[in-house]
Formats: sequence, structure tokens, C-alpha cells
Amino acid sequence: MSAATEPRKGGVDYKWMALSVTSIGALMASMNSGTLIIALPTLLRDLHTSLLTLIWILLAYNVTQTVFVLNGGRLSDMYGRKRLYVLGFSVFTVASLLAGFTKNVDLLIALRAVQGVGGAFMAANSSAIVADAFPKAQLGVAIGTNQMMIAVGSILGPIVGGWLTSLGWQWVFWFNVPIGIVGTVWALLTLRDTAPTDAKDKVDVWGNATYAAGFALLMIGLSIGGIQSWSGVGKYIVLGLLFLVAFVFIERRVKAPMLDLRLFRDRSFTLNNAQVFLNSIVRFALTFLFVFYFQGAKGIDAVLAGVMLGPVALGLLIASPIAGRMADKAHPRRLIQFGLGLTTLAMLGFATLLGSHTAYLPIAVLMFLAGVGSGLFNSPNSSLIMGSVAADRRGVAAGVRTLLMSVGSVVAIIFTLSVVVARVPREVMLKVFSGLASNLPDATLSPFIGGLREAFWLLTAVSAASLVLALLTPRTSDIAASSPELITSAQGD
Repeated sequence: MSAATEPRKGGVDYKWMALSVTSIGALMASMNSGTLIIALPTLLRDLHTSLLTLIWILLAYNVTQTVFVLNGGRLSDMYGRKRLYVLGFSVFTVASLLAGFTKNVDLLIALRAVQGVGGAFMAANSSAIVADAFPKAQLGVAIGTNQMMIAVGSILGPIVGGWLTSLGWQWVFWFNVPIGIVGTVWALLTLRDTAPTDAKDKVDVWGNATYAAGFALLMIGLSIGGIQSWSGVGKYIVLGLLFLVAFVFIERRVKAPMLDLRLFRDRSFTLNNAQVFLNSIVRFALTFLFVFYFQGAKGIDAVLAGVMLGPVALGLLIASPIAGRMADKAHPRRLIQFGLGLTTLAMLGFATLLGSHTAYLPIAVLMFLAGVGSGLFNSPNSSLIMGSVAADRRGVAAGVRTLLMSVGSVVAIIFTLSVVVARVPREVMLKVFSGLASNLPDATLSPFIGGLREAFWLLTAVSAASLVLALLTPRTSDIAASSPELITSAQGD
């Protein structure tokens, strides 16, 4: 009997215990995203801050997660997934508690960054823990279950966030604390390391440093340029790109790189991950834009706006477990292609139909289609990526996938917002993004609506590009272990 399928006391298989831990983490992470997005207009009003600063309250988590997620995956391969996952849960929980007590915007951004570190260690290990615990034949069902919990969190997040915001924006952070305590304790008691570890290699210090500096500088430059002005941001962008070039140069030469570039020699691995990046841009931008459409242009309160975002998550909730089961038995590539096709059609619908007085029903239908599309895509895609790598490389593979999702979410915020902001006068923009634009005449709001439609045309093109990549992706091949002595262990997984 393998470690991955050894029964726990009481006859309960370890794999289901591990899945319960990662499901709690997935639920907390997805609810955290939804609650904060719905609270952004309230934060803008209560903290009396600028739009750029407001966006960095959101971006700080995503950027930090993106910076640390590869390191988290690599460290878990070296020292064990349990240690990193428990650490991530506890760091996220403590940062959430402290964030609710501060009214200093800079400190709030810093605590969001600390949350991002915890989130990175969790996200980098979640898929790897599931892949270690489940045989490949059941991997789609397991990942589909995690995706279903993400969908549940996506449904509850905006609704709960709207209600919590009515009590005070601080509760958007404090609600994470009880979930985080339960998750930390449960992970500590339940998880165990079933995959081989390899701690003999040193941490890739220079790779970590150049990547962190390069990505952070690039995102700072793009956010300032996209939201305020492109004047003077060239230094951030150039320095960021130089650091990233240095990062690639280092990773090609060190013995134990943070990012194993050899994984990308496999064409299917590369194309599947490229689809992750493009799809995450579309999925995150959809929710982000509609928060400001409902609360800004429509003047709807936070609670109802959260409910109106529900069809996206409902589609995800319905499609994810179905796709997970089908991916284990049928053709996962076909599910991916069909899902991306539905998402592309939904974006096209938003680009052509959205206006100041568009009825909610067609919007809800298109949201539901987009959610179904994401559900059909996520589980098979994650299953293909995680099932193609040996046990000692799953941490890095999961880190790569999460990295690209995080980068996609950051790009979604910056570029979709920059498209909208470019059309809107500053005073109108602030009213829209603070949720105070409901009494503005159509002529005044029309630049904002035009910007939204332009953003959705851009998202249509991005989604169509991901569909083309899916059609070009060959069957996934097995990627061997990183060292010969671990191949036997990996094959027995």
C-alpha cells in the first residue's frame, strides 16, 4: 500500500483528508478575493485615498503572491509540503487579523503583501498536495473538488463581502481569521509528506532576488502608467525588464534553480500554462469590471452587487466537478477547448451588448456562460499539468501554474483599468470608482461605458488567443523526475 493511499485511523483514506485541507484553503482564498473587490468603493471613500493607492491595496496581495509562489513551490519540493502549507495558512491568518485594525493605507498595503506571502505558500502547494495524495486516475475529480470550493467561495465572497462592508470594511479582513485558525490546525493535524524531498540543494538566492525585483518594478511602472500617467515610469519598466532578463540568465546556469526552465521544453506543458495565463486575465477582469459597473454606473449597493455577480461563480460551481470527473475518463483537451470557446463567446456578448441601461438578464446569462467556460477549463487544465510531472517536480509545476494565474490577475487589473480610465474625465472616474455615480446623466457616463466595452473587446481577443493555443496543444507527455534516484519513487505514485 502506498503512502498516498494508506488509510487513516477510522478507515478514512489520507487522500480525502488532504483534499479537505486544500478545500478549506481554496474556500478562504476565493472568498478573500471576492469580499475585498466588492469593498473597494467603500475603501476609496472611507480611507480618502487615490485610485492608484486603492488598486495597490488589491495588487499588493497578487504581486507578492506572484513573487513568492515559485519559491514556495521549490521550497516544498525541498523541505516538505506540509511545513510550507501550515506556514502559509498561519501567516495569512495573522496578517488578516492585523489588517482590520489599521487605518493607515501604507500599512494596510504592507499587510496585504504579507497576506500574499502566506497565500503563495498555500497556492504553490495545494495542487501538489492533491497530486501527491491521489492516483492519476482520480486526479481530475480531486482537482475538480478544489475548483468547486473556489466556486463556492466565489459565490459567497461578494455576497458576504457586501454584508460585511455594511458593518465596516475591517470585517472583510477579520472574517478570514476563524477560517484561517481552523485551516491551520486541521492542516497541522492532518497533512503528511508523501512525496520525496530533496533538501541537499541550496536555495536559489540570486534567482529569487532578481525575479522579485524585476516583477515588482515592472508592475509598479505599469500601474502608475496605466492609472495616472506614463510620464516618468520608463525607469521602472526598463529596470524591471533588465532584472527579469538577469533572472532567466541565472536560472539557466544554477544547479538548483527556483524555476526549472527545462519544464518548458515540453510543448504541451508550455501551451497549457500559457492558456492558464490568458484565461486568468479574462476571468479576473470580468469580476473586477462588473464591480464598478454595478456599484458605479448602476449605483447598486454592495450587498446586491455581490449577489448580481453570482452567475459567474454558479457556472463555475456546476461545471467544475463535472469537468473533473470527465477529465479522468474522456478527453480533457476537448473540455478545455469547449470551455475556452464558451468564455470567448461570453466576452464577445459583453463587448456588443453592454450599455448604461442593459437589462440584467442577458448580463446574467453571459456571466453564467463565462463561469461554465472557466469550470470546464480549470480542472482538466490543472489535471493535465500536475499529472504530467514526476512527484519531485510537482511543487515547481504547481508554482508555475499559480504564478501565471497571479500574473494574469495583475495584468487584468492594470490593463483593463487603464483602458477604462483613458476615456473617463478624472472627476467622473472618482465618482464611478467610489460608487457615487448613479445620478450622473448618460452623456457623462458614456465614456465609462465606452471604456468598459473596449475592455471587453480586448478580453474577447485574449480569450480567443487562449482557444487557439488549446487547439494547437498536443497530448500531454510525462515529464521525468529531476534526478534519476527519484524516478522510481515518482513512478510508484
